[in-house]
Amino acid sequence: MIWRWALLVALSALVAGALEWIGLPAGLLLGPMIAAVVLAVRGGSLGVPILAFRGAQAAVGTLIAGSITTGIVATVAQHWPVFLAVNVATLAASSVLGYLLSRWQVLPGTVAVWGSTPGAASAMVLMAQAYGADSRLVAVMTYTRVVCVAVVASVLAAVMVGGGSGHHPAAAWFVGVDPVAVLRTVAIAGVGAVLGVKLRLPAGALLGPLVLGGVLNVTGIAQPVLPQWLLAISYAVVGWKIGLSFTRDTLRVAGKAMPRILLSVGLLIAFCGGIAAALTRWAGIDPVTAYLASSPGGMDSVAIIAASSPVDVPFVMALQVMRFLGVLLIGPPLARFVATRQGGVPPVIPT
Repeated sequence: MIWRWALLVALSALVAGALEWIGLPAGLLLGPMIAAVVLAVRGGSLGVPILAFRGAQAAVGTLIAGSITTGIVATVAQHWPVFLAVNVATLAASSVLGYLLSRWQVLPGTVAVWGSTPGAASAMVLMAQAYGADSRLVAVMTYTRVVCVAVVASVLAAVMVGGGSGHHPAAAWFVGVDPVAVLRTVAIAGVGAVLGVKLRLPAGALLGPLVLGGVLNVTGIAQPVLPQWLLAISYAVVGWKIGLSFTRDTLRVAGKAMPRILLSVGLLIAFCGGIAAALTRWAGIDPVTAYLASSPGGMDSVAIIAASSPVDVPFVMALQVMRFLGVLLIGPPLARFVATRQGGVPPVIPT
């Protein structure tokens, strides 16, 4: 057992390091997930302890909470009609694509609904799992979209403004951080996770810290701060949890559906490109800012590209955060609707 974990950790570090070196967004999660898939399909019998998984979920929740700032709230208040229209259009398009893919049985159950939903990629996978969808296939679909969106956004940024090559700054793994702030953040994550689980929220260990941390951040009481090495471990745990549950049959289903998944991703990217063009023409937003703000990738990858490009970062992140909050509202009802229309049992929140 110990040597298998040692092999998993070593292979995860190798793959994640390679993905980070080439500048692929979410490499710290995708690397461990790929490594875990390799071991799982070759007969490796490992499992992530539930407490470790919930701790990783809590870290992801506090990370997202750190993006919900007073500046973003002010930007949303200033541009709310534009943000509302963009988000309604994007969520409607992704919902239609997800519903059609489910209806055509490209992927089983409500996988296509969650996989087509734009938002924080890791959070969408965790939410999908909480609502009974196959998190393995959701991860395949979600991160395929994240990679495609990141490539398009990086190329656009490079062409339009000469930046955003997709290579984000080297992670400051052991940079000096305020230990009191870190301990306070860990406490927020722990309390939020316990409350989320006790209240039986979907992915409660994720949403509890997200809501609690977001409120404390906006009100100025406490800003979530986590060192990069702790986030890397948390991403690895989430990746292992997903990857270790893969089987050869799962990979076969994903491979068979990949052409249609890529087609749906292309359609969604093109639709969001149209929205970006409209923002540029009628709202006076520069093209790269408009595309990054409306793109259907993950918040983390969009933030990386935005931070390395001369764009309006608050505008980009405000629209992305607002859409993520909208996804939290429409995702569960849409999944229930699709499950009901397919004649299945609507997903329920696990105890």
